[in-house]
Amino acid sequence: MTTFVDRVVLHLQAGDGGHGCVSIHREKFKPFGGPDGGNGGHGGTVSLVVDAQVHTLLDFHFRPHVKAPNGRGGAGSNRDGANGGDLVLKVPDGTVVQTLDGTVLADMVGAGTTFEVARGGRGGRGNASLANARRKAPGFAELGEPGEQLDVVLELKSVADVGLVGFPSAGKSSLISVISAAKPKIADYPFTTLVPNLGVVRVDNHTFTVADVPGLIPGAATGKGLGLEFLRHVERCAVLVHVIDTATLEPGRDPLADIDTIEAELEAYGGLADRPRLVALNKVDVPDGRDLADIVRPDLQARGLRVFEVSAATREGLKELTYAMAELVEQSRVAAPPAEPTRVVIRPKAVDDAGFTIEAEPDGSYTVRGVRPERWVRQTNFDNDEAVGYLADRLARLGVEDQLAKAGAQPGDLVRIGEREFDWQPTLYAGVEFVPGARGRDVRLEEKQTRASAAERLAARKARRQRPADEVESTPDADDTE
Repeated sequence: MTTFVDRVVLHLQAGDGGHGCVSIHREKFKPFGGPDGGNGGHGGTVSLVVDAQVHTLLDFHFRPHVKAPNGRGGAGSNRDGANGGDLVLKVPDGTVVQTLDGTVLADMVGAGTTFEVARGGRGGRGNASLANARRKAPGFAELGEPGEQLDVVLELKSVADVGLVGFPSAGKSSLISVISAAKPKIADYPFTTLVPNLGVVRVDNHTFTVADVPGLIPGAATGKGLGLEFLRHVERCAVLVHVIDTATLEPGRDPLADIDTIEAELEAYGGLADRPRLVALNKVDVPDGRDLADIVRPDLQARGLRVFEVSAATREGLKELTYAMAELVEQSRVAAPPAEPTRVVIRPKAVDDAGFTIEAEPDGSYTVRGVRPERWVRQTNFDNDEAVGYLADRLARLGVEDQLAKAGAQPGDLVRIGEREFDWQPTLYAGVEFVPGARGRDVRLEEKQTRASAAERLAARKARRQRPADEVESTPDADDTE
């Protein structure tokens, strides 16, 4: 028997981008032919797509860890690394994607609906792509950007037009088995149905789906029994049908009390008050059941409910019930707003948007937030001084240096960008042009040796020439010799 799973936690890891390559073209009679390091490939992206052939989240229950392939690193001779293949996960119609704290990321309804849940990292540029008129042979390359990593909750809410609700053993599974081709498990004990069953019903030119929602008992909306697990499956139903057992022998049970109990649970769950209701008095093929149905029918009609006396065993009254379902479903579809095609949303960049923000922290440090500065830091190899100098130039051109100064930052203050921390020294970069040096080095980051000024050198030379005072005192005078 296939296991039904309607809620899983997925641990997603998009692919990391490949590193760029540092390479210099060399051949006979051309020992220094210029940089030819290729770019790294982009990491694979993890996406979800609705597949009509998938009806459960069972596959993710047994394999909750998903990782997309990484991008390959670049190579010499201008060879770019291969991109990591995108990973597409098939989910059933009606899957809700949300974070662990309950924030909804996407509500996936309709076959073919796609949602990109984890984006792969960018590949780093090789030194051939980083070369320019001033930096003709970069001795560094960018690192690949790590792919996004997050945990999401997939929750399945069945997409059905009609929901059958009622107490256990009310005959919901039997009813759905005779009006559709569904073959649910049927037995004479409570909680036989442990998973929602979906069936497709065809009435004349109308086709709609019916869901059997199990586990509704008093207290279901607060987690008692199985109700809390499966009440979510009635959220998308356009019509609710109360299936009432008129032949029950349990003490304290009668059709009116059963409907009041189920309605109280639906109200406690919330969001279902506007759904039209039908009442199916089931098991009227039993003499006592038919007598009870005749007794409670006027009271139910007085509440404004449409009542149908049916029997899943003899199929009595099922035609009228299915026609009533089709009528309400059609009314719901007509009243629903027309489906709009997916529109491309363009959000232009604001004129005064610098692309980053600077926040002063209570401890006296400063945090730089922004997509580009954080990505640049992630792609920088901090073991290479030339790469660090290139990062400093990019941040200075973006305006980070000026904004830090305006925010009140002083040399030596702690500055955070992404996961990196720096001691801010603006004199290293601000207003200083790039000076070519040895590959892998940046002269602006080297410790500068302080050279004595001309006046200091002259004073030192005079001090060396001056005779010590004790030698002058010990020299005999000319008069004493005479």
